[in-house]
Amino acid sequence: MKIIVLGALLASAAVHAEPQAAFKPMAFLAGHCWKADMAVPGQTDEHCFSWVYGGQALRDVHVVRTPAKPDYAGETLYFYDSAAKQVQYVYVENMGGISRGTMEAGADALLFPATQYVAGGQAMTYRVRWTPSGDKAYEAFSEIQAREGKWVTQFKVMLKRTD
Repeated sequence: MKIIVLGALLASAAVHAEPQAAFKPMAFLAGHCWKADMAVPGQTDEHCFSWVYGGQALRDVHVVRTPAKPDYAGETLYFYDSAAKQVQYVYVENMGGISRGTMEAGADALLFPATQYVAGGQAMTYRVRWTPSGDKAYEAFSEIQAREGKWVTQFKVMLKRTD
């Protein structure tokens, strides 16, 4: 019985632990869900963020809902790589795609430098910028690299806190 109680206390402490200092620029996202209306009528994009592993990582559970279509869903796990001294992430989604990359804190935005999304043997290079708008919204701006090497807007949306 003592082991169960001790385990419960340790688990409780881990949930309320301070996150890694490197996550400070992303802290406003944690504990909230954020939703945007997309360009397709009725389509929404929702991200729900939570601290995991005692603040050692930040989880983003992501769902794009489109009327009369199956949900497109994925999960990103942000973690601090102490050897590289940077926040990195791995993204996995229900269509078999994956992506690995880094996050840098800019002066007024979270920057996700160019990286690749790979699915079905095909790769696409993309980059993203999230710009907070107060504490209740952030703009997500995503670009993909065209064959000519030029960057083309993939989407630009305002995600609003839903709680």
